[in-house]
Amino acid sequence: MIEVAVQIEEGWDVSVDWEALATEAVTAALRVSPHAAILTAAYTAEISVRLTDNDEVQALNRQYRQKDKPTNVLSFPMVQQDLLEGLENSDDGEVLLGDIILALGVCEAEAADKRVPPATHATHLITHGTLHLIGYDHMADDEAEHMEDLERAALATLGIDDPYAVADD
Repeated sequence: MIEVAVQIEEGWDVSVDWEALATEAVTAALRVSPHAAILTAAYTAEISVRLTDNDEVQALNRQYRQKDKPTNVLSFPMVQQDLLEGLENSDDGEVLLGDIILALGVCEAEAADKRVPPATHATHLITHGTLHLIGYDHMADDEAEHMEDLERAALATLGIDDPYAVADD
């Protein structure tokens, strides 16, 4: 079973049900991955999603990635990729998969550039972050293509268009 804990800092649109949005995004990402069994497992896998501001994300990005600028999403996996298959052996029946952190200002600016609502872009970013938590990356071109294909598939199940499509203006 998956549990998504959401922390929302000031500034994020209060009319959005962020708990439901984050849970849907995490579930969609897991469902299209080889780790879909996490969704129905006897143990509880938890993902923490923090919606915060650019300053906090910049500080984390500087501290953990040595990049002194805000970024759209940061992911902090708590389980090594090669241990994901053995999660059912958890001592207490609970596993923290990791943390996903979004920056409000970057999310809103990118959403405006893509001409989508911030909640739609945040759904993409949480999906992207979830894939990072289960071992996907985009350092090499082939890895990036595979990860983007999974993101497209997950988002399609939520009725969200390809976030990587180039808009014709």
